[in-house]
Amino acid sequence: MSEYQRTALYDRHVAMGGRMVPFAGYELPVQYLTGPLAEHHAVRKAAGLFDIDHMGQFILKGPDAELFLQYVQPRDVGQMKVWEAEYSFLCYSDGTFIDDIFIYRLPDEWWIIVNAANRHKDLFWLDTHIAQFDCELEDISDPTYMLALQGPQAQTVLQKLTDLDLNQVTFHTAARAKVAGIDTLIGATGYTGEYGYEMFFPEEKAVAMWESLLEAGKPEGLLACGLAARDSLRFEACLPLYGHEISASAEPVGARLSWVCDWDKGPWLGREAVLKNKLEKNGRWLVGLEMVDRGVPREHYPVAVGDEVVGWVTTGMKSPTLDKFLALAYVPSPYNKLGTELMVLIRNKPKGAKVVKRPFYLPAYRR
Repeated sequence: MSEYQRTALYDRHVAMGGRMVPFAGYELPVQYLTGPLAEHHAVRKAAGLFDIDHMGQFILKGPDAELFLQYVQPRDVGQMKVWEAEYSFLCYSDGTFIDDIFIYRLPDEWWIIVNAANRHKDLFWLDTHIAQFDCELEDISDPTYMLALQGPQAQTVLQKLTDLDLNQVTFHTAARAKVAGIDTLIGATGYTGEYGYEMFFPEEKAVAMWESLLEAGKPEGLLACGLAARDSLRFEACLPLYGHEISASAEPVGARLSWVCDWDKGPWLGREAVLKNKLEKNGRWLVGLEMVDRGVPREHYPVAVGDEVVGWVTTGMKSPTLDKFLALAYVPSPYNKLGTELMVLIRNKPKGAKVVKRPFYLPAYRR
């Protein structure tokens, strides 16, 4: 038996030619026979379907649920309306990241979506702070399945399978409906930079939902997509990935995520440390780099000025959409200005790069 967990779609992935690899404790498809480039372009031009059941889902409910959420993360959830969804994160007391999360405000409960590798850590951390609040936190990750349908044709595809008017499910909102006859929570959220949906439904319906979506999307050119395309898509949109741009050794200000923080809502865990970083501005900053010299800037490659190493690459690759060699990297404040010339040490050879605007790519609906 495999030492890794398998989602309910494992056999379907294998039957479709998916190349299965370990990721966050699961065996997941990194690509299908179509290849990661075709999958990437399908999401940018049409639509792609992702198995993301490795993600974790928690339900929070009770009289003090809102108070608890206000305390454990920086966003003012009191400003969220029912059926809204927002990005946020959890911080240690020193202001570094525990994880980044998505919060859904539903009529009688809150849903918290967490990264797969951090599911048990996040749950334990939240549990250690919940005792003083009159609310309950439940991990529903195992019985809940999660798929992502992303791309400019995602709405067209999904609308074929539901009576819900998807025009009413605007960006960062959610709704409950039947999709292919299956009770589903639909969130207008995602991790590709394109408009699309993340769907939550009972695990036993995974195969039926997967097949229904793939069949409905054939006329639009929908492709099943793997981890490789998911990474290149989120990279072009400069969406952070835990273990790369954010980690227990990174903090929100340098990661360019302090816009999430609502400073006027009252205390939250990590607030004073994050506020100090915001006011002092003396840490490392996440920047976008475009290679001037030919070379592929990979994760962990050093970034240098002259003979001095000043930072490192968090993610780098050739952008399939833009046809450029790009990277995200941490550098000190003297070197974070647009146009600054830096060197990336590629196999210990210095290659020229320059700081460029992020995100690298914006979809048509955001331009």
